[in-house]
Amino acid sequence: MSRTKRFAALGAAVLLISGLSACAPEPETEPAAEKTETPTPTPTPEPTPEPQPGVGPACPTDHCVSVAVSGDLLFHQGLWSPFAIPTDAEGRNFDFVPLLEGQKAYLDRSDLAICQMETPLAPSGGPYAGYPAFNTPPEVAAAAKAVGYDVCTTASNHTVDQGTEGLIRTLDELDRQGIQHTGSYRAEGERDVPLIVEANGAKIAIITSTFSLNGLYAEHEWQVDYGGEALGLDPDRAIAKAKKAREMGADLVIGVQHAGTEYATAPDIQQTSNAHALVDSGEFDFVYNHHTHSVQPLEVYGGRWILYGTGNTISESAPPAQRVNNEFLMVRVQFAQQADGSWGVNDLAWNAATNTQNGGYKWCSVMPDQPQGVCQTPEVDAGVLERTRATVNSMGAADAGAREWLITQE
Repeated sequence: MSRTKRFAALGAAVLLISGLSACAPEPETEPAAEKTETPTPTPTPEPTPEPQPGVGPACPTDHCVSVAVSGDLLFHQGLWSPFAIPTDAEGRNFDFVPLLEGQKAYLDRSDLAICQMETPLAPSGGPYAGYPAFNTPPEVAAAAKAVGYDVCTTASNHTVDQGTEGLIRTLDELDRQGIQHTGSYRAEGERDVPLIVEANGAKIAIITSTFSLNGLYAEHEWQVDYGGEALGLDPDRAIAKAKKAREMGADLVIGVQHAGTEYATAPDIQQTSNAHALVDSGEFDFVYNHHTHSVQPLEVYGGRWILYGTGNTISESAPPAQRVNNEFLMVRVQFAQQADGSWGVNDLAWNAATNTQNGGYKWCSVMPDQPQGVCQTPEVDAGVLERTRATVNSMGAADAGAREWLITQE
């Protein structure tokens, strides 16, 4: 076929195809679907949070938490001997609850209570020892739990008085009694993990350190929150630990220092410089100290409260020249959560106490409401209260809002 004929045939085919396409019936179209309005879902309202006022004083916001702190549980033979009992069904040889039971009303009015286990605990049945290398009856832990303590700090200048064995035995006994602890440790790595406890819905970190081990050495440097002879309290380590606690979700961070000049009623340069460093870091909400066996002032620094000395929690009577050894301070600090989620102190109350009543050893409040009655004599009680009041307020605490804790009015 010639080239011309091929093109002619191809053109005819194209016309034929085109004609068929033009003559094909129109496809039927589906009627347009009616548009229906999709209802906008109604958002579920956020549930209104339940108020959590806590068990402290009146809460000015929807969420408060209160923390009570006290000083050294310091036992010498003259203090533990009166509380010896025949070995009971639980294997206890001492009952220290009558010694400390006056604290219970105060600790019950706090969401969290922190004590200081100043000395290592002995095996059940002893041997026991007092100063200088303490080995305290372990029944003190059971009494601390019975009156309401939730946590004990364990870093002190006596932490390693009985070596690693005594350190571990102390932690084991606190565990048995259900008391959480920080300051001394069984295993490497534990020291770097901050203790965070929950109280009334708030996560509270407790970070402690001691200035000394009385010239002794821990078997391993990680066994105690202690920076060594060169660093002592080591605020940089405490600050790093506080930052880690924040990363782990802590709402509040409390710094605890075991430091100071014994029997002094004013803080020394080590106490103030280290406490100020903690506050200046911006990581700590409250800082307090024990060790001096004497009450020391409260101070507001950088918008944060610092308590420089709790005195002891309990102790054997000392000579008149060291009467401050028998004068104790318990402080309750209440934190309120603000609308933006931040926390601030809205109430701080203090309670003064002494160590005897009716001629026997007993923690006894000397506050004006006399919740336990006369402790030593009206005159002695009044002297303890007045000295404590003057010391606590010597750095402006009363003007800053610190108040006396009258438990009978709550």
